[in-house]
Amino acid sequence: MEIRIETLPPYTIAYIRHTGPYGPGSAQAMDALKTWARSHDLLGEDSVILGIPRDDPAVTAPADCRYDACLVTTGPLRDDAVRMGSLAGGRYAVFTIPHTPEAMQKASTDIFTELDAQGYRTDGARPVIERYAARLVQAHLCEICVPIAE
Repeated sequence: MEIRIETLPPYTIAYIRHTGPYGPGSAQAMDALKTWARSHDLLGEDSVILGIPRDDPAVTAPADCRYDACLVTTGPLRDDAVRMGSLAGGRYAVFTIPHTPEAMQKASTDIFTELDAQGYRTDGARPVIERYAARLVQAHLCEICVPIAE
């Protein structure tokens, strides 16, 4: 696996949260976010959508796992359909993978093995981020961004 190290900026995000097992419910939250963003003319060639699994299902009951479907914004939005938040930036290991459920599942284990093999330590204070930049999604790709210690 190829690793690219990138310093992500802090992001302002509009998001819709799903609480429950990761999978279909997370996809529904992502679909709801995209529908909302389209209805407000917020999706374009420069749009970036993020998926953020907030909990580790190995330690959190699946019913309590949180997944945030997010749109990176340039500032706060006032709309009851979405929540507003922010993400700290920092140093991330970025992996570009095919945008398929199978590739995402495989990456969820392979990425951490690869990081360990190359001597990187993850930073558990920041979340792993699924990044969907419009230009990559058009090529059926997405990125997994794993926070690494400075």
